[in-house]
Amino acid sequence: MNVLLIAPASGPWHHVGRTRWFNGKTFRFSLLSLLTVAAETPRGVRVKIVDEQIDDIPWGGDWDLVGITCMTAAAPRAYEIARRFRRRAVPVVLGGMHPTFLPDEALAHADAVCVGDAEGVWARIVLDGHTGRLAPIYRSEGPARLVGLEPLPRHLLSTRRYGTVQAVQATRGCPHRCAFCAVSAFHAGRFRRRPVEEVATEIAALPKRFFIFVDDSLTADPEYARELFRALRPLGKRWFSQATLGIADDVDLVRTAAESGCVGLFVGLETFSERNLATVNKGFNRVEDYRERIEVLHAHGIGVEAGVVFGFDPEDRGVFRRTLRQLDELEIDMVQISVLTPLPGTPHYDTMRRRIFDHDWSHYDYHRVVFEPRRMSAEELQAGHDWVTSEFYRPRRIARRLARVALRRAGWRYLPFAAAINGAYLGRVMRWKIVGRDPSVGVSSSGQPVSGSSADEGRTAA
Repeated sequence: MNVLLIAPASGPWHHVGRTRWFNGKTFRFSLLSLLTVAAETPRGVRVKIVDEQIDDIPWGGDWDLVGITCMTAAAPRAYEIARRFRRRAVPVVLGGMHPTFLPDEALAHADAVCVGDAEGVWARIVLDGHTGRLAPIYRSEGPARLVGLEPLPRHLLSTRRYGTVQAVQATRGCPHRCAFCAVSAFHAGRFRRRPVEEVATEIAALPKRFFIFVDDSLTADPEYARELFRALRPLGKRWFSQATLGIADDVDLVRTAAESGCVGLFVGLETFSERNLATVNKGFNRVEDYRERIEVLHAHGIGVEAGVVFGFDPEDRGVFRRTLRQLDELEIDMVQISVLTPLPGTPHYDTMRRRIFDHDWSHYDYHRVVFEPRRMSAEELQAGHDWVTSEFYRPRRIARRLARVALRRAGWRYLPFAAAINGAYLGRVMRWKIVGRDPSVGVSSSGQPVSGSSADEGRTAA
């Protein structure tokens, strides 16, 4: 039996051509979701993984079953791929976040839908596909137990096409219930942990020094995280992950993370307004503590990549210039700028439903405005998002940040990582221009976003 697993490209990347490699090498990491599915596939079944962002889909292959995973922005492309295979009478299963949130919609484009985790379900799907008895919907009986997981078949990925294929998951889900977060909605607020010894064994076997924890909130359970970091300490690895800034309140935990090889953390600041945070149920972020907490991380040689979101109801046009200044003042090393996107399945989507004007799922990529803001126009919000991204990643700003890191007492620990990520984001800005979207379009010389067709046209490209 031959099974093809596909991660569809989002945006225009499935038809851009040469720019696909540039995009993939810069920003793509190991496809842990499809690797997990491949690991769950029964023995004797041949599996091929295709990441359309960097690979071509083998349309003419002899496939007995096709599995496609997708988030919301990739759903239209997933449906198109499914349609082409089904025309050839190849059964298709859709899974991932978007099909989990909208299974009826997904089922209109596939033979079956996997809702939630694949563990405990995928082997049955493969068997049913082999016998021609696929059920419409598959759901696990409960949250998958993250114990004794099968080894990931990383050899199925082309290592030279990714930033790294060394991605590891120690925990799954997040205990916080932020209203805009699809992760929280997908896992229903559950937070699960793998046995520390199993995680450490997997990491010890990785051939290269650097790896990534793809956990959504690695330090949500501080004692588990402390035990994990102590187990990693003798391995001599270097790693990056995601956590809340709350980790900095426990200096011993930060020290232990650094000693275990942590060189960077993605932290969701989201905004510099307590009022904004309250609107999305993220009051555990304390804006007044941002500076002190970031200084603790820097003092231990841990770089900070901040997640910043624009589009909260209280915001006006001045928020973009203020935010850029505050990012500089806090000495943030890297930043991911997003638009507050109402993803289906989240409480935020239900709240925003009447203000959504764009229902094309491919535009729900966190970088395009799909709703009407309260205190500015959609065009102004789009232009402001693009301007802050472009300004933060101007080469002279990058050079200034990296020089500051080099002069920092413990900055040497993460300087190469900071340089790589800043360069990758600069590549994204350049990539926007390749596909016809100039991030500076729609912004006046004073840094204020302006309305106009040029900014509006920018929404058509990722």
